[in-house]
Amino acid sequence: MGKNWNAQRSKARLATRYAEVETVSIVNYTKDTSLENIPINKAYKMDAAHLYVDILNLRDMLHVTKDEGETCHKRTLRFLNLHYRAVHRILSETDARRVDFHNQRLHCVVAKPYGTDSERRRVERAVAIAQLIIDVLHETGDSDDKIPNADVRVGIDTGTALAVNNGRRGGREPLFLGRPANQAAKTAGHEPLTGIYLTNEARIAIGLKSLDGDAHRTTALTPAEIEACTAAAKLDVSKDDIVEAWKDEQKNTPIGSVGFSRPTPPLRDLDIQALSLANSKRFEAVSVYADIDGFSTYVENNIEDDPEDVVRALHVLRSELDHVVSDDFEGRRVRFIGDCIHGAMLDGTAYTTYTEETISNAVLCAGGLRSGFSEAMKFLNEKKVVVDDLGLAIGLEFGPLSISRLGMKGDMVRCAVGRNVLNSETEQARCNGTETAIGEEAFDSGSDAVRELFEDDRIVANLDYDSAVTGLAASDDKTAKAAQANAYRAAIPAVVPSLSEPLRPHAQR
Repeated sequence: MGKNWNAQRSKARLATRYAEVETVSIVNYTKDTSLENIPINKAYKMDAAHLYVDILNLRDMLHVTKDEGETCHKRTLRFLNLHYRAVHRILSETDARRVDFHNQRLHCVVAKPYGTDSERRRVERAVAIAQLIIDVLHETGDSDDKIPNADVRVGIDTGTALAVNNGRRGGREPLFLGRPANQAAKTAGHEPLTGIYLTNEARIAIGLKSLDGDAHRTTALTPAEIEACTAAAKLDVSKDDIVEAWKDEQKNTPIGSVGFSRPTPPLRDLDIQALSLANSKRFEAVSVYADIDGFSTYVENNIEDDPEDVVRALHVLRSELDHVVSDDFEGRRVRFIGDCIHGAMLDGTAYTTYTEETISNAVLCAGGLRSGFSEAMKFLNEKKVVVDDLGLAIGLEFGPLSISRLGMKGDMVRCAVGRNVLNSETEQARCNGTETAIGEEAFDSGSDAVRELFEDDRIVANLDYDSAVTGLAASDDKTAKAAQANAYRAAIPAVVPSLSEPLRPHAQR
């Protein structure tokens, strides 16, 4: 099948995905319930403190050298792996639950002690864990390999959220829907300030005054406030304990060398679960970020009265985005990040990336993502699912990309590193829910048609599949013209001659 999107395939997929969540159950979280095995049509309501930990100097690692070569990516993967191992040990020792570790960002929850009357104790414990992470990651670099310690910023919020498990094809990923997860992430995402930052809800929970506007995002906890939380939490482990155990771990089970090979297209066949540091993939590709614009507000507005619809909408929308990347355009979903999908696009061979073709197909994929999203929204509205006014913000960038898995055997997490990963997220962030933006490298390396489509500001509104394919093809983009031809051939019905009339050569009429 040629790489393209069409409404008929989309509608068929939407019906199948909706059937999986037509009936949804919402139950209260009970002690030690697994977050990894939640059925897709079930959600757990959990009271917890949420931590987002952001390692701020990842971008510096990727820009140590002018050229983004293999050595740069090897050091970056080792940088993340060293620090991830340390954080994994901290969470295990403090009974916190890891939700996600997406490259430089960690999301974890503190659910103990249980009960609505234990909120203060959970937030105090979250602060103590956050400070332990900061202290430990200041000592888990490797000077011999030129790997620095990590500069860390932490955001914390508290409240009730829904725990769900979403994804497909063996890529199930836990996710929390609700204000505390969203606000903790926003509070952590305020570079370049380091330290621990609490939302007003979390501040009030531990007896601090609330702050005006967004001042909580620039007002770090003082050493005295952190010390008070640490004393109250009484963690059973110290920084020295973790660092010593981490050093022993490096001796007993060393990380080993990073090895790279190229994947063979189509990229959708890449088995990420089979990867490790020694078996990492590195190739030039387009990184795609597509974020559902307005989803956090939608969740906050509907999680109390229509939580089942929130679960339905998330499953249907994210599944369709995944299908477009993986099935329609033969790319690979790296992972979901909340309501955002991160994908990679590659056209070429086992030895070479076809740069212009890869970028043009990524633009067509971006159009397919917007068209698939629109079809999904129409479908959900027809099913009377509450979806509010949601949009899709899309960012693309081209460059060297490495995909691997980090951690210890039995508990490894997937990651993708590259300047294009960070820059595609930056491009997505400058879009509203109707816009698609392309990075400088993809803009410069793409076809003339791509540059004409995006113009000098590298951003275009309402770029659905039809406008993407016709816009590129009108400027003689070979990839778009091939997609048009494939769609045309697929639309021509087979002509079967009537058997009541014999077939005759043209000359015998």
